[in-house]
Amino acid sequence: MSYKHFTAEERYVIYHLVLAKFSYREIGRRLQRHHISISREVKRNRSAWSSYWNQSAQQWADQRKHKARHYRKQSHDKLFSCVADLIQQEWSPETIAGRLRQDYPDDPTMRMSSEGIYRWVYKDAAAGGSLYTHLPRLHKKRRKQRRYGSGRGLIPDRVSIDKRPAIVDERCRFGDWEGDTLEGAKGTGALATHVERKSRYLITVKLFDKQASTMADQTIKAFKVTPRHLRKTLTVDNGKEFADFKRIQSKTGLAVYFADPYAAWQRGTNENTNGLLRWYFPKGSDFTAVTEKQIALVANKLNNRPRKCLGYRTPRELYLEARTGALAT
Repeated sequence: MSYKHFTAEERYVIYHLVLAKFSYREIGRRLQRHHISISREVKRNRSAWSSYWNQSAQQWADQRKHKARHYRKQSHDKLFSCVADLIQQEWSPETIAGRLRQDYPDDPTMRMSSEGIYRWVYKDAAAGGSLYTHLPRLHKKRRKQRRYGSGRGLIPDRVSIDKRPAIVDERCRFGDWEGDTLEGAKGTGALATHVERKSRYLITVKLFDKQASTMADQTIKAFKVTPRHLRKTLTVDNGKEFADFKRIQSKTGLAVYFADPYAAWQRGTNENTNGLLRWYFPKGSDFTAVTEKQIALVANKLNNRPRKCLGYRTPRELYLEARTGALAT
């Protein structure tokens, strides 16, 4: 049932049914409204000195319609300035919304939903502003999602994600990773990206080409300093660069599983992280001009960014605790 405001006629009926001591559920059935909506209406418009009265309820509702909610608009200078500053620090709207609640626990005017922040950014972009350039994907407006059919050939002897231990789906332990590549301009190489599912910690290394042997060499090198208890599984896509997965398994101890073709949501953590990396390395980037130091600085920046899904802790904080054994399971 879609939301709509109560009419004067509905308030008249509510007044008489409340007076006759009908339950909110019964009133809702008669008006084809949810009983919680009836309860909210009565409590919101009941005066301190009398019960619900339809005429005063309608009068108060009309007054609220014309009362500007400036604390939710860009005219709230403190809120907008705070949000704009955090966006320019490359924080996501969800992270900003969550952090506002933590930084201003006693100030209800310093609240903004992630959706509201996106609307501010898109409105700013439409007016020629540049806030959108600090979003991970640099979109000036919402983009429609498109789905494509499958057809990629599968790697021989691959082990399907269907055979992956069910515990991996629960994110209740550390050591389960997702892997992928971030491509640059044709012939300039790529990045190998590996993200730990529970902490969202990112390990990324440079690939000079997309050969399977190169991917295996760099992945083995990347996990060499990772403690054994943090190397359990690695879930990858069906790109031919993972064809040498058996060598990765033997050298790292990671059990490699392959997601279904064109099922990016099965590696959602990695896909999301690659989206964040695209802000720093847009499509068509020349990776021959990008140094290992630059890549490490970007990875460090993302690993030290608070995440909503982590209770606004950083991936690095959780990963270091797991690495030392404080949180390892």
